[in-house]
Amino acid sequence: MTSTERSTERGIAAADAHSAHNYHPLPVVVAYAEGAWMTDVEGKRYLDMLAGYSALNFGHGNRRLINAAKAQLDRVTLTSRAFHHDRFADFCSELAALCGKDMVLPMNTGAEAVETAVKTARKWGYRVKGVPDGQAKIVVAGGNFHGRTTTIVSFSTDEEARADYGPYTPGFQIVPYGDLDALTAAVDDNTVAVLLEPVQGEAGVLVPPAGYLAGVRRVTAERGVLFIADEIQSGLGRTGRTFACDHEGVVPDMYVLGKALGGGVVPVSAVAASREVLGVFRPGEHGSTFGGNPLACAVALEVIHMLKSGEFQQRAAELGEHLHHELGLLVGGGAVDAVRGRGLWAGVDVSPAKGTGRQISERLMERGVLVKDTHGSTIRIAPPLVISKEDLDWGLDQLRAVLGS
Repeated sequence: MTSTERSTERGIAAADAHSAHNYHPLPVVVAYAEGAWMTDVEGKRYLDMLAGYSALNFGHGNRRLINAAKAQLDRVTLTSRAFHHDRFADFCSELAALCGKDMVLPMNTGAEAVETAVKTARKWGYRVKGVPDGQAKIVVAGGNFHGRTTTIVSFSTDEEARADYGPYTPGFQIVPYGDLDALTAAVDDNTVAVLLEPVQGEAGVLVPPAGYLAGVRRVTAERGVLFIADEIQSGLGRTGRTFACDHEGVVPDMYVLGKALGGGVVPVSAVAASREVLGVFRPGEHGSTFGGNPLACAVALEVIHMLKSGEFQQRAAELGEHLHHELGLLVGGGAVDAVRGRGLWAGVDVSPAKGTGRQISERLMERGVLVKDTHGSTIRIAPPLVISKEDLDWGLDQLRAVLGS
């Protein structure tokens, strides 16, 4: 074993000794990152083709975001919501404007934002729609991934994420993703919301059938039900539009946002909705000590300003078209069974004969490319939106080499 290998092995062994083994990361120890590239403790560079599951849409160490964070660090980082601070109003108003909504409720993590959406929908159902107390129902889709709290895993169909955490929270009905008839049949008088990912990320970057989201919008509007779009991974530029719902011209009643909203610098999440919906909250009924803190607001405000230019949405659209063209050429040759996705985001079903998704990810790591597997032989590709076409092509070359194509 070389000294280089020992350094990596030591780092991994030390982490394994004192951290719960709830993740199975690739055997690389990152020490530095910039743009679309990461460097490990030995100085080897890797092309990041995962971008923190879209948390790093704007790349590692984006100077605009780092400068915004540094400037705020010298002023004030936390007040709690016991007091006002001078970044909060601008963050709320500008995020609401980006979403075309009246109000936002900021939190920290994506799971917290989903929990907030669930609580909002139930409270709205009881106070506005008139659903009998304790009878509110939310319709969700099979294959979903909305987070890992006890309530959220209660409506997961992934047994790895769900097993051994019962008793589970009632009040959810699961229907097949993309099946508008099944969703329509599930909506009844006690349904307060339909909660969906416009593109299912963890499931393998599944894009619903054309017209599905528009159909969901129509059904929910007709039945007096909230349409909640979980855009935590798909939103804020990833698919080539500000929101994935934009591809069908659909505006949900509530956006759930996270990941890229914090620019890969701090955790920031939020829900955005109308005054009628978010106005159901009264002081003391929901909150978070760190939600909407000054540092988070400063970084998220810069994210919002960057998105207003449309530059990143355009990059994701143009590079995404190139990505999907190149990946499509691999289908049918015995190496890749299918490719799905939208914008700079793809799920690649590798032929089982070529190896598992984990094995393919490890081989790519050896060649200097970092991706992540999901569900057997599927790998996800989601590089930072700042990646150059040359670097993207180099990463695709490594994938072709690994697959022998």
